Amino acid sequence: MEDTVEHFPTLTETVAALRRGEVTSEELTRRTLERITELNDHLGAFIHVAPGAALDRARAADEQLSAALGASSKSEAPEVPALLGVPTALKDGHDVAGMPTTWGSLTTRDETGAVPPAAASEPLAATLEASGAVILGKTQVPEFLLNCYSENRAFPPARNPFALDCSPGGSSGGQAAAVAAGILPGAVGSDGGGSIRIPAAACGLIGLKPNRGRVPSNDALSNVGQLGVNGPITRTARDAALLMDVLCHTPGHHTILRPVRAAPERSFSAVVDAALAGRMPWGDRPLRIGVSTASPFDKTYDISVSPEAHAALDDGVRRLERAGHDVVDARISYDPAYPDAFFRLWTTTMGQLPLAGREEQLTGLARAFRERALTRSAVDLADAVAVLRGIEAGVISQYTQYDMILTPALATPPRPIGWFHEGFDIADPAGAEQDYMRQCQYTPWTSLINVVGLPAITIPTTWATPADGNYPGPVPMGVHLVGAASSEAWLLALAAQLDPPTTPRASLVA
Repeated sequence: MEDTVEHFPTLTETVAALRRGEVTSEELTRRTLERITELNDHLGAFIHVAPGAALDRARAADEQLSAALGASSKSEAPEVPALLGVPTALKDGHDVAGMPTTWGSLTTRDETGAVPPAAASEPLAATLEASGAVILGKTQVPEFLLNCYSENRAFPPARNPFALDCSPGGSSGGQAAAVAAGILPGAVGSDGGGSIRIPAAACGLIGLKPNRGRVPSNDALSNVGQLGVNGPITRTARDAALLMDVLCHTPGHHTILRPVRAAPERSFSAVVDAALAGRMPWGDRPLRIGVSTASPFDKTYDISVSPEAHAALDDGVRRLERAGHDVVDARISYDPAYPDAFFRLWTTTMGQLPLAGREEQLTGLARAFRERALTRSAVDLADAVAVLRGIEAGVISQYTQYDMILTPALATPPRPIGWFHEGFDIADPAGAEQDYMRQCQYTPWTSLINVVGLPAITIPTTWATPADGNYPGPVPMGVHLVGAASSEAWLLALAAQLDPPTTPRASLVA
């Protein structure tokens, strides 16, 4: 399987090449391991790699693929899992049997400085294993997945493959960097406040945050905030649809049939394939898309939309209008109580962790979050959740006037490494207020969508060298589309229709 001139092979192309016998899983896995060795010292995407176990799993996959390829007819060929033999990785907040899970924190190390391997794979890892994927390692994250950038005290920072002095975003920053740099053909991230969409946008990829209740391996209904979901980070809409089918339909994973969940979708891949053939799930009518730069943080922080973000938004509007859609200005307003209520909820998990006596090992931001969380009462948290549930109802009521809402993906181009805690050591809690403020200013549109539970997708639209800053060349900027409840298939179909310019190899500096 040869790389194309401008782009790395997509996930769909990789699966097809394996099925046709053009490449073996062992060959792909060795190439992936070689590329990690070549790039990771300056990219920082991977924090743990298990080559022996990966190659063993790849050889086992090749046996299954060979059996299917050698069958005398399609009817006699054994059915193979969707991702059989495809190399991938998980961010370092998911347990994979035999691998350590550090959560990007020094606090997970024992007295010898080691992190013990996980005894069993958690549901997301088990789903990918059941799909036949070769999980070969873990990628970099911020400490306990708190931040929109992937830096911590435990490992070197993950870097943006298009601007190595900049962050790939977070918390799935290592995943996005690995896909954008051509190490992985696609990856799964998790998103509790934008952690799929932010790094996808910073790295010129498609990032889909599914609807609350959609993905069984993390349906967002099992935690107090109901924020986090798992979803795809890919180069194409077809790849994202394939991963959504894996996440939602892989046999063998445990599905909890909750009374409130996303509406069933038989096949995301089928919807995208139909869209690529001109058959849209919304029919022949244009979509009505409301565009807005308003954010729920506007009354609390100085939220400035950079010229690059405006240009990316304008390009997104033009692309949508060329596709025949009706794009109109949307007058959206947000409750000024959102920032405080979200902060109280977002920081709660730090208070729940059993870290007594190890707080000095935390980053300054995590330590400050923990101190604040431990001073709050249960009533304070209940009040915050009540405020956010009220905001959820108000936002959905406004959004339902449109088929989708369009905002910038990020307010500025990718930020330099260390920018969020600039002027402070990363271990200093004194920098926490600035750090959190800058995160809200960088990504003011994403966290709200986790609170309201709707699906959303980021799509790159422009590649340009920013006028301000030390950028070596073009970096991506894009748009953020929020759909109606259970409308992931529509979002993916629209992404396929727009055919966004993802990760051109010519711009890669990693």
